[in-house]
Amino acid sequence: MNTSYPLVIESGLFTLLLAVFLLGLVRRRADDLLAGWVTLVGLAGLTLAAWSAEPGRVALEGSFVLDELSLFGKRLFLLSGLLSVLATLAMTHPSFRRRGTEYYVVFLASLLGMLVLASARDLIVLFVAFELMSIPLYFLTGFLKGEDAAPEGAMKFFLIGSISSAVILYGLSFVYGAAGTTNMAAIPPAVAVGDPLMLLGLGLMLGGLGFKIAAVPFHMWVPDTYEAANTPFVAWISIAPKAAGFVAILRLYVEGVGEAAVLWVPLIATLAAVSIVAGNLMAIPQKNIKRLLAYSGVAHIGYLLLGLAAMSVSGVGMVLFYLVAYLFGNMGAFFVVQAVNGAEQSDDVEAYRGLARRSPMLALSLLLFLLSLGGIPFMAGFWAKLFVFWAAIEQGMYLLAFLGAVLTVVALYYYLVVARRMYIEDPAVPTPIPVPAPLMVAIGGCLAGIIVMGVYPEPWVQAFLRVALTLFSTN
Repeated sequence: MNTSYPLVIESGLFTLLLAVFLLGLVRRRADDLLAGWVTLVGLAGLTLAAWSAEPGRVALEGSFVLDELSLFGKRLFLLSGLLSVLATLAMTHPSFRRRGTEYYVVFLASLLGMLVLASARDLIVLFVAFELMSIPLYFLTGFLKGEDAAPEGAMKFFLIGSISSAVILYGLSFVYGAAGTTNMAAIPPAVAVGDPLMLLGLGLMLGGLGFKIAAVPFHMWVPDTYEAANTPFVAWISIAPKAAGFVAILRLYVEGVGEAAVLWVPLIATLAAVSIVAGNLMAIPQKNIKRLLAYSGVAHIGYLLLGLAAMSVSGVGMVLFYLVAYLFGNMGAFFVVQAVNGAEQSDDVEAYRGLARRSPMLALSLLLFLLSLGGIPFMAGFWAKLFVFWAAIEQGMYLLAFLGAVLTVVALYYYLVVARRMYIEDPAVPTPIPVPAPLMVAIGGCLAGIIVMGVYPEPWVQAFLRVALTLFSTN
C-alpha cells in the first residue's frame, strides 16, 4: 500500500467497507461469519499501513493533513476497532448470525468518520466527519433491537447526540463569522483572544464536544447506552469516539487558537474537577458492572481533561499516553464482562462471585484491568494518572491534582468491590466459564498492552511528547 498518498488509509477503509457490503449481497447464510473475518483481516492490514505511514503531507488545499496527531488518532481508532471486531466474532446472539454484515458495514462507516476527523484541519470537514462517525453509532447502539433496553438506549443516545451536533454547528457559525475562515490553522490570534463572537462560538463548540467525550454535565447518555448495547461495541465506544473528541479539542483549542488557549483553562479545569468527582461518586452504588464502568469512564474523562487543562507539551503528551492506557485497560475489562455475560446471561456484579475459582485466568485478567484503571503500580494506568498529575502540578494546579489523587483512592473502592466478589465470595455455580478463541486473543492483547506500558513506559512517553510538541511548535 502506497502510504505517501495522504488519503490512502481512508481509501483503503472505504474499499473494505464496499467489499463487506458486496459480500453481504451475495452471501445470505444465516450463520455466515465471513463478513466478520474479512473485516478483521482488512483492519489488521490498515493498522499496519497506519504504523508505516509518514507524516508531513496535506490534501484538499490544507483541509486534510497527515501529521503526527492525525497518525496517532488513526492508529488508536484502527487498533480499537480491530480489538472490537475480534471480540464481536465471539458473539453468539442470533442478530449477529443473521445480520452481521449490516453491523460491520455500519461499524466501518463510523470508523471512516473517525479517520477523516483525525486529519481535519477545516471546521466544515471536522463537522462532517463528526456526523459520519456519530450517526452509525446510534444504529449500532440499538442493533440488538429485540433486547428490552436497546431501543431506549439508542433513542437517548440519538437525541443527546443530535443536540450536541446542533450546538457544535451553531458554535461553528460564530467562529466562521468572527474569523472569516473555516481553516483552523488560519484563525487570527487577535480574533481568538478578544472577539466576543469568537469566544461565544468556541464556548458553544466546547459544550458540544463535551457531549461527545461524555464530560459532566454532558454525560447523561453514557450509562443507558452502555447497558443497552452489545458489549464488544460498548468496549469500542468507551474509547474511540471519546478519543476522537479529544483530537478535535486539541486541533481547535491547542493548535488552532494558539496562545489564546490559556483563556479556556479555567473552564476545562472546572469540567475536569466536576467529572472526576461526579463520575467516581456515581460509580459507587452501581450494581450493574457495565453501568459501573460507564461512570468510571466519566471519571477518566475528568483525568484526561486535567492533563488538557495544563495546556503544556507534557500535559497534552500525557493525555495521549492516558488514551492508549485507557484503551487497553477499559476494553480489556469489557471483554471479560462479555465472557461472563455469555455464561451467566447477566451483567450484575453478583455474577462475578467466585470467578477466581471458576476461571482463574479470567478473574486475574479482570483484576489486572481494574488495577490499571485504578492507577495501581505498575500497570499502564498508574503511569497515566501519575504523569497527568505531574503535568498539572508543573502548571501550579495543586488543588486540582490533589482532588484527582483523592478521588483515585475512592475509585479503588468500587473496583475492589468487584475483586472481592471474584476472590473472596463463593461461586453460585462451580462450572468454568468458556472463552471463545477470538475473545481470548482480544483479552490477551489488552493484557499485553497494560503490562508492557506499565513495565516499560519510557518509549511511549517520549513518542507522545513528540506528538504534543508538534502542536505547540505550530503556534
